[in-house]
Amino acid sequence: MHIRMAENFRAVFYAPFYAAQALGFYAREGVDVELITSSAPGGGPAALADGSADITWGGPLRVMKAHDEDPASPLMCFCEVVGRDPFFLVGNADAQRFQLEDLARLRFATVSEVPTPWLCLQHDLRERGVDPTKLKRVTDGTMGGNLAALREKRLDVIQVFEPYASLAVREGAKVLYAASTRGPTVYTTFLATRAGIERHRGAFAALTRAIGHMQDWLGQNGAEKLAEAVSPLYPDVAREILTDAFNRYRQGGLWSGSTSVSRQGFARLGESLLSGGYIARAPVYADCVDETLGREN
Repeated sequence: MHIRMAENFRAVFYAPFYAAQALGFYAREGVDVELITSSAPGGGPAALADGSADITWGGPLRVMKAHDEDPASPLMCFCEVVGRDPFFLVGNADAQRFQLEDLARLRFATVSEVPTPWLCLQHDLRERGVDPTKLKRVTDGTMGGNLAALREKRLDVIQVFEPYASLAVREGAKVLYAASTRGPTVYTTFLATRAGIERHRGAFAALTRAIGHMQDWLGQNGAEKLAEAVSPLYPDVAREILTDAFNRYRQGGLWSGSTSVSRQGFARLGESLLSGGYIARAPVYADCVDETLGREN
């Protein structure tokens, strides 16, 4: 079974997808995976639409948005891999005393590359009685540029994912808030169209089984082993930084232990998108999630 899989972008928290291939879990299930590089974050669904890819991975946010705009959208998600928010707030404040409410008085930059981290954070702020629209925040910087600004004391707090968090800590900054602590938030799954699922049902079920084996492997092996398996795919990240990043993600319970798409995590993400105005109505689990592939494991 040959499957063209579009990667979303080369993020550290996507390591389980790469490890599943590097360690042969896809191949053991009889699937030959051809990895296709997407042109930009979130570009996977476009590859599904134009037929250049059979499957991709990414945020169920894309599926929720598609169904919000068109209830008949063919885009579906299945097989949860990242079940919590992988972003952090890092800065030079006192980590023991820091509260999200402090952002109202600090020089603060959010992620510009993708929408989900701010949508989740703004919902967390609303739950604490903070109006996120009143915050004075930098919204147009890259994570790399914001890290430089933090280093130069031009910013007090930045929102980043790994390896930027580990790089900042190595330079003396502190992790002030790990978004994984907001609880289950379905962050990354496989995405495919309904027609694609029917066309490749056997292969997609096999991919889901492979991810299940990958999850078992992650439960039995540490960050060092994961870094050993996937470090060639992150040539710009030093091995010790990659290991630090994987340790931090493991400690935060980032990666799911089951391929089932969490209903609690789905609802949490949907609430965040709705409160942020990204979608106009609450997403319906059954409309967005294909559960049949899991049952066929």
